[in-house]
Amino acid sequence: MTQPPWVIDFGGSGQPIVVLHGLMGRARTWWPVARWLTEHGHVVGLDARVHGRNPHRSACRTEDFVADVAALIRSLDAGPAVLIGHSMGGLHAWMTAARYPELVRAVVVEDMAPDQRGRTVEAWRGYFESWPVPFQSLAHVREFFAPYGDYFVECMTEREDGYYLLADLDELYEIAAEWGERDYWDDVDAIKCPLLAIEAEHTAMPPGQQAELAARVPDGEHVRIPGTGHVVHADAPEAYREAVARFLRRVAG
Repeated sequence: MTQPPWVIDFGGSGQPIVVLHGLMGRARTWWPVARWLTEHGHVVGLDARVHGRNPHRSACRTEDFVADVAALIRSLDAGPAVLIGHSMGGLHAWMTAARYPELVRAVVVEDMAPDQRGRTVEAWRGYFESWPVPFQSLAHVREFFAPYGDYFVECMTEREDGYYLLADLDELYEIAAEWGERDYWDDVDAIKCPLLAIEAEHTAMPPGQQAELAARVPDGEHVRIPGTGHVVHADAPEAYREAVARFLRRVAG
């Protein structure tokens, strides 16, 4: 089946593996990981609503994003999928496992917590709005966002006067604001498939929650990777690969 342009086929064969990006990202940010993930299955990425080439350009509730993930898995018509999500994508991954258990074989969550109530986007707004937009070149993007420059290069679009974030900041604020108004523990408690929670040493998430996330899933595992910030797979690619590959071998159908 031909997929729309906001679904990226990274290749591989066998069980479907769907990679879900974080807030302000896009599917193509997973390319460094997808290169080796193809050893474990057929790897597909999704640009979430508001992000990348997805045509849905207004912010939505978490359940809308999750319904999109479920629809993508159904379209692959290859049995239950392994979902691997970073940050926002991790939330969407475990929510899909909870709401559509027949579609999910296993879940990897990278640095996301179920309860961020009370947090607001105001803590981020000043930093985001201080960016030197438009960026003058992709080299400028890499320099400004180091050590995550390669990640952010994938999230930019070129206009006549330079480079801009593909996603709209106001819509991103709206998505993140929902996380400060609700918790997702009920959905965690509904997960029946294996789950691996990968936590950054220097996480921005509330302390203890990622270990609890794994503990509340019947077949849950928690790994904390030293020396890492929020984008664990970029900060410690080999340690991340080792943890995920070991998990995938264990849950392989």
